Amino acid sequence: MKRTTLSLIACATALAAVTGFAAVSAPDDSGPDTAAPAARLPVERTSLLCPAPSTSDLAETSYTSFTPVTKGADEKGSAALVAAESDDATGAGGQGDGKDEKGDKDEKAEKPVVRPKAPGTPVAGKTTGADTPALIGTAEGGSAPGWTVQQTTEVAAGTGRGLQGVNCTAPDTEFWFPGASTATGRTDYVHLTNPDDSAAVVDIELYGKDGALKSTVGEGVTVPPHATESLLLSTLSDVRQTDLTVHVGVRSGRLGAAVQALDDKTGGDWLTAAADPASDLVVPGIPKDATAVRLVLFTPGGTDADLKVRLASPTGLITPAGHETVHVKAGMTTGVDLGEVTRGEAGSLVLTPTDRSVPVVAAVRVVRGKGDEQESAFIPASDPVGARATAADNRAKSTTLALSAPGAAAKVKVTASAGTEGGTTATKTYTLKAATTQNVDAPVPAGLKGSYALTVETVSGGPVHASRTLTGTDDDVASFTVQTLPDDRGMVSVPNADEDLSVLQK
Repeated sequence: MKRTTLSLIACATALAAVTGFAAVSAPDDSGPDTAAPAARLPVERTSLLCPAPSTSDLAETSYTSFTPVTKGADEKGSAALVAAESDDATGAGGQGDGKDEKGDKDEKAEKPVVRPKAPGTPVAGKTTGADTPALIGTAEGGSAPGWTVQQTTEVAAGTGRGLQGVNCTAPDTEFWFPGASTATGRTDYVHLTNPDDSAAVVDIELYGKDGALKSTVGEGVTVPPHATESLLLSTLSDVRQTDLTVHVGVRSGRLGAAVQALDDKTGGDWLTAAADPASDLVVPGIPKDATAVRLVLFTPGGTDADLKVRLASPTGLITPAGHETVHVKAGMTTGVDLGEVTRGEAGSLVLTPTDRSVPVVAAVRVVRGKGDEQESAFIPASDPVGARATAADNRAKSTTLALSAPGAAAKVKVTASAGTEGGTTATKTYTLKAATTQNVDAPVPAGLKGSYALTVETVSGGPVHASRTLTGTDDDVASFTVQTLPDDRGMVSVPNADEDLSVLQK
């Protein structure tokens, strides 16, 4: 009678039920009945959610889909992006039927913006105007491990003008957004997208410099199935705050969340969720020509936090003059102006506790340019690259890849995919000195046509943090957007065990 492992199957079943990410087969029954090390297997299903890009009629949005080739992944696979129902379509909570007032089918809801291709092949699509919907994406089989979709919007004029970019995110149950604002001149929205067949219920909490802002509007917000909701932060509280931390907690279900921060004077961008609260944080890849950098921090526990502030530069760790440490009061948002902290060199902020460890979330608001030619973007504290991370929608002469080894030295491999319209892959390997950040000369596909993806893999050494800066086509404005590159979670660890299933086979 065949022998297998009860806990392995239980683990796989739990993973598939909770995340939809993994499924495994029973291990080989040959050889001695001894426990083996945990196996790392490619995920078999994943989801991505893209928020509605803009309310501007001048908006031009591109979507780029890419799945890196993963060893051991299923040879077959598929991926699709479909339109979510907007709050306009869902009305009082029911799903819309995808038709307009004349009863005609909404062509944008039916026709995909982009049709994902096989692993290793990026594909792009474009939309224009203010009625582009949020998108719900699902990938299965070989298309799932490391699937990445970049949403990039250029707005020619008005509030939020400039370049806005966001990596479409996986659904989750909790999000922290330090760096939001309800100050005069700022228009910030929190976008919520539900990919599932049942409604999601969420609470939205706002924390300012004096603590939680009183509001009942953000309690028990319902997001219908396959739908999206957009809430203006200034409608959740009438208190005006320069620095806010937004906490999205899901009571039931799961969803994707992102904050769109629009400024009358300095354009705007997407603020994506910061890394989970931790005592040690890295904010990777601040542009070297940043003219203003504002650090925003929040500690969700009941204990104050004291942090060392250092910049990992090309030559090592530097302590910014006048900002050696920062004190963060428990439950209150703290903002610190760091000015032109990078001073013309690549840099990443490294935050560590001065004494005891207290979990903190953090992000920076970065401004490039001066006067009427300013643009802003956000960089949240980010998890390491880990095994692999990908940034899609890179363009020749418009992409800067920042790699940081805040602790030990490390070696990474960077692969440029083929272009969306042609070109061949290229690869480079980089060695990073300990406690440094480098803006590397990233590889570009030979014969490039269109845009391409960059995949970063850790080869050896300590943790590596990374971000990609993409600059816009408007020569009159320093338009840009920054995306961090955390591990793509394309592989999942599945432990082995030695319990006997034979009793279940009688």
